[in-house]
Amino acid sequence: MGVRDTDRRVLALAMARMADAIGNSFLIIVLPGYVASGRVDVGALVGTRLPVVGEITVPLLIGVVLSLFGLLNSVGQPFTGRLSDRTGRRKLFILVGLAAFGVSSALYPFVESYGAVVAIRAAQGVGAAFTIPSTIALVNEYSTANSERGGNFGVFNTFRLAGFGFGPIVAGFLVTGGVGAVAAEGGGAVAQYALPAVLGGGTVSGYTAAFGVAVLGAAVSLALVSVFVDDPEDSGAEAGTDLSIAVRDRSGESYLDPVFVLGLGTFLMATGIAVFATLQAEINTALGQGSVLFSVQFAAVVVANVLFQVPIGSASDTYGRRPFIVGGFVLLVPSLLFQAYLVTPGAVSSPLLMVAGRLVQGVAVAMVFAPSLALAGDLARKGDSGTKLSVLTMAFGLGVAAGPTAAGFLVRYGLAVPFVFSAALGVGALVLVYTQVSDTVDAGLTLSPAD
Repeated sequence: MGVRDTDRRVLALAMARMADAIGNSFLIIVLPGYVASGRVDVGALVGTRLPVVGEITVPLLIGVVLSLFGLLNSVGQPFTGRLSDRTGRRKLFILVGLAAFGVSSALYPFVESYGAVVAIRAAQGVGAAFTIPSTIALVNEYSTANSERGGNFGVFNTFRLAGFGFGPIVAGFLVTGGVGAVAAEGGGAVAQYALPAVLGGGTVSGYTAAFGVAVLGAAVSLALVSVFVDDPEDSGAEAGTDLSIAVRDRSGESYLDPVFVLGLGTFLMATGIAVFATLQAEINTALGQGSVLFSVQFAAVVVANVLFQVPIGSASDTYGRRPFIVGGFVLLVPSLLFQAYLVTPGAVSSPLLMVAGRLVQGVAVAMVFAPSLALAGDLARKGDSGTKLSVLTMAFGLGVAAGPTAAGFLVRYGLAVPFVFSAALGVGALVLVYTQVSDTVDAGLTLSPAD
């Protein structure tokens, strides 16, 4: 199955998520520099000591800002996913979430306190909690046959991750001086852009320009969803009475519920992706590089996903979900250990080797994510897609939330430690999936939402 064969509604959702992801990925790259630039007042917090946490540092404050989005997004998803199952109003949930993200992105240039930045990022996390489970549920419900579910999720993730991956590269150029820059602050640290006369003239910083792109991404997503996406007519009516999230396997075949295990694996995998963003300054120093190369390295994981999501998702429809998921975790562990080696003092390393390590990590993520969503979709009954699939999307968000904070804390013990920690989590995920998850394609357990 290729992009040309994909349901136009899935393509519309995919393109909407791509535009939205561009805006969010801009913020992942831009916010660390913005908080550390002096535009945000953190002076009263840095140096303060707290029990357990110890001394508050700028990397830790950056980690909290980045993590808050994923934390609130993830905590809210089981509730919004279940509510969208009950009401069948998935489109409305998506539009509300996109509007919240766009409006809050527009507020960043007008605040100066760290608390205000935290509040804005929190609002964006709540908005994402409305958008993500409903979007994933619609992709699942638009998949009228099990033989196309993996391919549909592969297409959806390809577009979403394209935005998430290429956004940081553009953000790096935009902040430091891309096309249209007319001046630079502080000896070239941050670009300045001239505003057209219709907007009042003058100039804006690269940071403000990046926040503007985030707003534009939300607006494009709103337009696409409004025009091309509709709710299935009977989705709310078909919701079951039991929309709880199981931990134990009710079938008795394994100890843990397979969707719950896939959620745990997704959480552990996402944590390993997210540790990288917080360590921008430290990695740049260790590898002797600038922000543009860091943006390329950050995006390499997603570039690999863009290239492999569709073929892997489609292959899982034919050859089974489990072999790809297990193989992905097998590949994930050495890719993280290789990155740990590259940032170890005295190691023979270069920015290009880090790009290679991140590309391998991206292939591993592609092998895990689309087949995991498809397997969970196979097990979902009609009307509970939002609840079931929110387990995985919630887990991914929690991992994205936990990674930056964990990295900000663990880096005090050495720059390689966050990567080694992530590799250990990958081993745990491999053991869980290998022992607790059966293959729906081979086992004949697939249940289409159309059934």
